[in-house]
Amino acid sequence: MGLLSRVSTIFKSKVNSVLDRAEDPRETLEYSYQRQVEQLQNVRRGVAEVVTSKKRVELELAKLEALAKQYDDDARDAVAAGRDDLATAALTRKQGVTAQIESLKSQVADLEKEEARLLDLQEKLRVQVETFRTKKEVVKAQYAAAQAQVRIGEATTGLGEEMEDVNLALERAQERTEALRARASAIEELSTVKTAAALEAPSTGDDIRDELNRMKSGNSVSEELARLKAEMGKGQLPPAGGEPESGQ
Repeated sequence: MGLLSRVSTIFKSKVNSVLDRAEDPRETLEYSYQRQVEQLQNVRRGVAEVVTSKKRVELELAKLEALAKQYDDDARDAVAAGRDDLATAALTRKQGVTAQIESLKSQVADLEKEEARLLDLQEKLRVQVETFRTKKEVVKAQYAAAQAQVRIGEATTGLGEEMEDVNLALERAQERTEALRARASAIEELSTVKTAAALEAPSTGDDIRDELNRMKSGNSVSEELARLKAEMGKGQLPPAGGEPESGQ
C-alpha cells in the first residue's frame, strides 16, 4: 500500500504539473470572478428576502396594534356603560394581542439587525468584486501583451532561421546559375570552333585531298591579301603567271 500511495502521489503531482502548464490564467480569473459575483448575488437575494420578511411582520404588527387599540377602546366603552364584564373581556384580549405585538417587535428588531449585517456584507462584497474585476482586467491585458510578445519573439526567431535558409538557397541557386552559364559558354565556344573549322575546309573524307584543299585555300587567301595591299598602295600586284618586270 505504501508503494501504491507513493505512485499515486507522484502521478497526481505530474498531472497537476501538466494542468498548470496548460491552464489559461484568464479562465481561472474569470471563474473566480464569476464565483464572487454569484456570492454577491446570493447576499443581495438574502437582503431582499430579509426586507420582504420584515415588511410582512411589520404589516402584521400594524394590524395587531390596531386590534389592541380597538380592544382598549372597547374596554373604555364597557366601563363607561357599567359593563365591567365586557371591559374585562376586552382587556384580556388586549393582553393577548399585546403579547403577540411584543413578539413581532422582537422579530422586526432581529430582521433589522440581519438586514444591516447583510447590507454591510453586500457592500464589502461589492467593493471586493469591483476591485477583483479591475485587477482581473489588468492581469488579462498583461497576459495578452505577454502572449503577443512571445508570438513576436517566436516569429522573429523563426524568421531568422527562415532567412538563413533563404540565403543558403539563394547562394546555391547563384552557384548553379554560374555553373550553367560557364557550361553554356564552353558549349557555345566549342560549337563556334567546330563550325569555323567546318566552313574553313569542308572534309571530303580523303586525307590527302583535304590537305591539298587547305593549301589551296591558304594560297587563295594570300593572293587576296596581296591584291588588297596593292590596291591600297602597300604592295605591287604580281603579273599573272610570271616574274615581276625588271626596271631595265
